[in-house]
Amino acid sequence: MATKPKTKTAYVCNECGADFTKWQGQCSECGTWNSLSEVRLGPTPSNRTARFEGYAGAASGQVQTLADISLEDLPRLSSGAGEFDRVLGGGFVAGSVVLIGGHPGAGKSTLLLQTLCHLASRMSALYVTGEESMQQVAMRAQRLGVPTDELRMLSETSVETICATAQKLAPKVMVVDSIQVVHMTDIQSAPGSVSQVRESAAYLTRFAKQTGTVVILVGHVTKDGSLAGPKVLEHMIDCSILLEGDNDSRFRTLRGTKNRFGAVNELGVFAMTEQGMKAVNNPSAIFLQRADEISSGSVVMVMWEGTRPLLVEIQALVDDSHTGNPRRVAVGLDQNRLAMLLAVLHRHGGIMMADQDVFVNVVGGVRVMETSADLALLLAIVSSFRDRALPQDLMVFGEVGLSGEIRPVPSGQERLREAAKHGFKKAIVPKGNAPREKKEGLEVIAVRTLSEALDAID
Repeated sequence: MATKPKTKTAYVCNECGADFTKWQGQCSECGTWNSLSEVRLGPTPSNRTARFEGYAGAASGQVQTLADISLEDLPRLSSGAGEFDRVLGGGFVAGSVVLIGGHPGAGKSTLLLQTLCHLASRMSALYVTGEESMQQVAMRAQRLGVPTDELRMLSETSVETICATAQKLAPKVMVVDSIQVVHMTDIQSAPGSVSQVRESAAYLTRFAKQTGTVVILVGHVTKDGSLAGPKVLEHMIDCSILLEGDNDSRFRTLRGTKNRFGAVNELGVFAMTEQGMKAVNNPSAIFLQRADEISSGSVVMVMWEGTRPLLVEIQALVDDSHTGNPRRVAVGLDQNRLAMLLAVLHRHGGIMMADQDVFVNVVGGVRVMETSADLALLLAIVSSFRDRALPQDLMVFGEVGLSGEIRPVPSGQERLREAAKHGFKKAIVPKGNAPREKKEGLEVIAVRTLSEALDAID
């Protein structure tokens, strides 16, 4: 009588993807507490080693020198939306795996359905739905008004069946919606568990590399906005993209967090309309829809997203605090950096806000994570504190150091050109970013310290 193969168990850290043979309270690799999850591995088949040969399962067997490898650019498949192609680095690459995550209702399925219908008119495409029925997808396609004659649909959650079907149809692009609902037969745990997500993604990745198919995975996100599932999932795929946007806003931002074929942190902007997701070619014009009446606590800065500048408005509100612990609230900015900049403002600017509530916000739901927003943030706070409005044609950028110095930021000349293109007449920038020649129509005030910047707005 043949004995049933044993099922192995491992423990995987959800934060860093490290493996352990037994459970422990703290991950010894990244130091995170209570992040280990049990992974039940399926029985080991006799041909298991063959599945892991070569690059992500694509067997090669040949040894080449680095100089002999062809440097020709991989052909790109355009998605049909310029903003989507920008985030991807120019389009889809054959054999790549793209993971798109976002909150429920952000528009992931809508964007991918539009993209697949566009691609299906030029090449073979397959849309695999595991969360919705085919009728629901067809109703959405009819509402969006996209061509539906060429796109092939499959309603399935078994990864083995999906890959077997795709092997017969040989699509150039395949969407799996979503990675949290598909499963593998060998894994005993439920769909969506750490082991199922990890093994399913690895199987689909091997299929993409072996066949040259572009595989797009839809992923859920946790309440803090990060992709759900084990951290190793983001290491497997080639491109990780997050679709962000508030439910009360019609604009969505597509942000690349990992891209092996293009620039990281690239940003694409879409507008959610009745006809689906429409690419916004000039997002700066949208984020700069300011009120006609000049008010205090508002200033415009130029942030750098991927390969292009983007003009955004930063607003601040400073009010007397009625509690012993004044509030510091930052929306779209780092709250810890806000507290640090307020200390710099007190020490080197002579303005104390220990008894004031400070609220800051980036208009349009954009997240500004770079340090070039420091100077603009402080000037907006001072403007609200003094109840003195700044000129509407003023643009500010620069990093503020702990000793009160204004440090230069990358791509300063490109930021100035973007401001001049949108009609700004005055700019306060670090001394290191000042242009050598005067720019026509734009007065540039170069500052070295925070006190000089405060004097410039007096």
